[in-house]
Amino acid sequence: MKREFNVTSGITLRCKGWRQEALLRLLENVLAVGEDPAQLIVYAALGRAARDWPSHDAIVHALKTMTEDQTLVVQSGKPIGLLRTHARAPLVIMANCNLIGQWAKAENFYDLEQKNLICWGGLTAGDWQYIGSQGVIQGTYEIFSRIAERHFDNDLRGRFILTAGMGGMGGAQPLAGRMAGAAILTVEVDQERIDKRMKIGFLEKQARDLDEALAMIRDAQAKREPLSVGLLGNAAEIYPEILARGVIPDIVTDQTAAHDLVYGYVPIGHTLEQVRALRATDIPALMNASRASIVRHVSAMLGFKDRGAIVFDNGNLIRTHAKEGGVERAFEIPIFTEAFLRPLFCRAIGPFRWIALSNDADDIRKIDDYLLDHFADNAIVVNWIRLARQYVPFEGLPARIAWLGHGERTELALAVNRMVREGVLSAPVAFTRDHLDAGAMAHPNIMTENMRDGSDAIADWPLLNAMVNCSSMADLVAIHSGGGGYSGYMTSAGVTVVADGTREADERLQLSMTNDTSMGVMRYADAGYPEALDEAERKSLPHIRI
Repeated sequence: MKREFNVTSGITLRCKGWRQEALLRLLENVLAVGEDPAQLIVYAALGRAARDWPSHDAIVHALKTMTEDQTLVVQSGKPIGLLRTHARAPLVIMANCNLIGQWAKAENFYDLEQKNLICWGGLTAGDWQYIGSQGVIQGTYEIFSRIAERHFDNDLRGRFILTAGMGGMGGAQPLAGRMAGAAILTVEVDQERIDKRMKIGFLEKQARDLDEALAMIRDAQAKREPLSVGLLGNAAEIYPEILARGVIPDIVTDQTAAHDLVYGYVPIGHTLEQVRALRATDIPALMNASRASIVRHVSAMLGFKDRGAIVFDNGNLIRTHAKEGGVERAFEIPIFTEAFLRPLFCRAIGPFRWIALSNDADDIRKIDDYLLDHFADNAIVVNWIRLARQYVPFEGLPARIAWLGHGERTELALAVNRMVREGVLSAPVAFTRDHLDAGAMAHPNIMTENMRDGSDAIADWPLLNAMVNCSSMADLVAIHSGGGGYSGYMTSAGVTVVADGTREADERLQLSMTNDTSMGVMRYADAGYPEALDEAERKSLPHIRI
């Protein structure tokens, strides 16, 4: 059966209520905007919306037939039961890709996945929260903005950013760099991904070769004009070549799928077809080749750093694999969270998002207007909404992301629920966030690297976050751990709440939004961060200090 991957419009329900219908539309949406929907892959090489098509279809059937006093239980992308609970309980709870400590290794994950016993949900794929590249674009933009503020007098015009990767996550980089005012060159090994980013407006130009790419960048720098350029090639070859030419970008990073040596990264000297063949015939050889390429890749990044570039890890474990390959200095490259975003996370300011279930972009514009009016004193939000309106195209269901903090998320969610109730918006709106949020992720090489109190690897926090969101009556709550190359490195929690205009939704939104961000502030306050302690006191959070 040939499947089509479309989003649903309008107010006609296929389910027994808007809460269930919302989750069904979000499941459809992650596939509509995903990288390989026919294989249920949303992004990051292996991040799936469901374990297999029978599981997907069973989830859809359950959502269509369940009542509000039932809870669907999902284990690694497979529905296992529809339990009688109560109308204030979550509609869906899920645990994706959680392996016991000593077994949480890539080889065990691959074995279990081949046996169809597990699947990785990424962060926002398996719990149906991905909204396309817009979901990470503000985070990338804010990183570039923090670098501009700290190193370039708050101005990236005339500056050169070098990066790589245009998949579901990395595809946001060209547009984010352009929005920040820079000339950005993004290397990508897959022409189809370059074509996709150009088609949806995230990438302006593609160079024929490195000479042309660098000429385009130099011209944009001289004119102090923003520009995004794509180049087909392997970053492990292109980065060393740029370094050898003595061309030193101002900012260097990478967002290839380096986290997965088998299903993500493409090593030097291999075509995509050859890599696919090796996945089926010789995984150890492929892993060794990928690791060797990453050694060259990261060595070049260190070379740029030594020559004065601002270099950072964008969260894809590239330093980890480089160190395994013998690059002892790999962790001299800082992680983006600690280097640029932690002060925001201390105040629970992070990637918050909302999706117009109507498929009517006008609903998002009306929420934009509310933000510009009622959050006028929040420079980050106002600047972002104006830029997003100008530059960011919608993919799938119209959606918006904005980095909002404690109290702000609650205020917006309640206002939107009121707008739904009063008919200002044409249909309900779903609220969710990235798992890479203040209290929702433990990852010692990304989110929680070098925590002030040494609590980098403690996974209690995302587990507590999920339990708190269940207690707060969220509509969907998920606990995820790493798969593939991320196996054993992370645990995170996701949450979705539907603003359907009802008074009951007011209570769900009030509790979920407030408690979710409270946990974020308290996580960093507990670790001793002054910014979080100040925020807890300023917002009168019930933080217990011992």
